[in-house]
This record gives sequence, structure tokens and C-alpha cells, in this order.
Amino acid sequence: MKRYCLALDLVDNKKLIAEYEAYHQKVWPEILKSIKDAGIEQMEIYRTGNRLFMIMEVNDSFSFEKKTKADTGNDKVQEWEQLMWKYQQAIPGSKPGEKWILMNRMFSLSELC
Repeated sequence: MKRYCLALDLVDNKKLIAEYEAYHQKVWPEILKSIKDAGIEQMEIYRTGNRLFMIMEVNDSFSFEKKTKADTGNDKVQEWEQLMWKYQQAIPGSKPGEKWILMNRMFSLSELC
């Protein structure tokens, strides 16, 4: 199992953040299926203020390239992603159209001890 951590910002608006959280309490079944089908075994999203932090644990079949290709060809995923852009904003330093940004691990206790 491999772990990836990603970050994203939300529009800094309490009403929109509440709506975004509500959507994530009732994620569409097609979105959950696309996540699992991609080889993502576990996913958690945390929030502080308008900053989101996502942890994904993936199996050996997962790749970002395959996930992107599958999502591009899935109308329901595209509908979800378009809807989510109402609430999301690009993180500073991201490329145009880029949402979740892969984070680099800078510390690991288990590697130092």
C-alpha cells in the first residue's frame, strides 16, 4: 500500500464551506465507485479554515495517470468535478485548472528512529 497526501483550498466563505461539507457527507455513488475502481483503498479529507488535506492509501493498481484518464471519460465524475469548482479554489503556486496538489513528505519519525 502506498500513501499520498494532497492539499486544496476552498473559497473562504462559511456558507459555501458548509455546502461543500454537506456534499461530502452524501458523495454520489458513482463517485465512490470511481474512487474504489481506481485502486484507492482508503481516503480521508481534513479541513482547517479553508485549507483541505487529503490522505489516500492506494493499492498497486493505482496511478494518477490512469485515474485522470478514467475520470476524463466518466460523465458523472466530470459533473461532480464541475460542481465542486464552485467551492474550490486553486492553491497558491498551482497550474491553471489544477485542483488537488500532491504534497511532498518532509518528515518521517519512523525513518529517523
